[in-house]
Amino acid sequence: MKGVTMATTQQINEATDESTSKEILVRGIRIHYNEIGEGEPIICIHGGGPGATSWSNFRGNLQDLALNNRVILFDMPGWGRSEFPDDAIDKEFIAWVGDILSGFMEALSIGSADIIGNSMGGQAALGLALQSPSKVKHMVMIGSQPSSVTFLQPTPQEALANIGKFYRGEGPTKEKMTILAKSLVYDEALVTDEVVEERFAAATTPEALEQYAKRIKQPRADYYFELEKNSVPTLLVWGQEDKGGSIETGFLMLKRFKNAQMYIFQKCGHWAQVEKRKEFDRVVLNFFES
Repeated sequence: MKGVTMATTQQINEATDESTSKEILVRGIRIHYNEIGEGEPIICIHGGGPGATSWSNFRGNLQDLALNNRVILFDMPGWGRSEFPDDAIDKEFIAWVGDILSGFMEALSIGSADIIGNSMGGQAALGLALQSPSKVKHMVMIGSQPSSVTFLQPTPQEALANIGKFYRGEGPTKEKMTILAKSLVYDEALVTDEVVEERFAAATTPEALEQYAKRIKQPRADYYFELEKNSVPTLLVWGQEDKGGSIETGFLMLKRFKNAQMYIFQKCGHWAQVEKRKEFDRVVLNFFES
């Protein structure tokens, strides 16, 4: 963009969670986000696993995404350093967080943006797209399951079941986090001790446990009958070995969305943006230019 100074590769590589960390009030709720780069806005939204944040989900993609764009890593209410208000417990998740996203963009004076959502983050993006389609230029949904209607694959998938097990019984343990993280990827070598320690620490702070106890009570609607209302250009991204989002749901959205295409990675699990980073970045950036 003319007149805009782009981030350099060195600046991106030197960026940290702390150096890019920001907070803003949205609808009276404290929302945390990270921001790096200049140019057209790209908003990334993390998944719903224990300890997840958009920094942890998308920091590896900044090398490509932030080089010529303003990348904003949005932490959903109840995750990371974003608060979850008591009065949201009875509000349907997808519609509510879609409205929070809309308010977030207004607070940052962003008229429209490209949106990338991993898993539950894709559901949040869909909530925004259904309510305010003019605010979403393109939408990428990674292994996202806004409907549980499947005919061949049993639900919940293994990784989703492991999320529930993480908190139940004797409570969170590092062993449970290891099992959960390995069920989210195809290549288990990606689940290092560092990854487990980071996610476990983030998931077990007193604030994180309190936030979980609140948000688990929030109702979740099945959006099967809403899918055909989505008119935003959408790229559905899936790992062929995804155990956290039914690929059958991806085919369902491909059929029911008004303007959609699908990209499937071989030998890949639920974290396509991590396991297939370079190819994912290339495919997504090309889609945003279409």
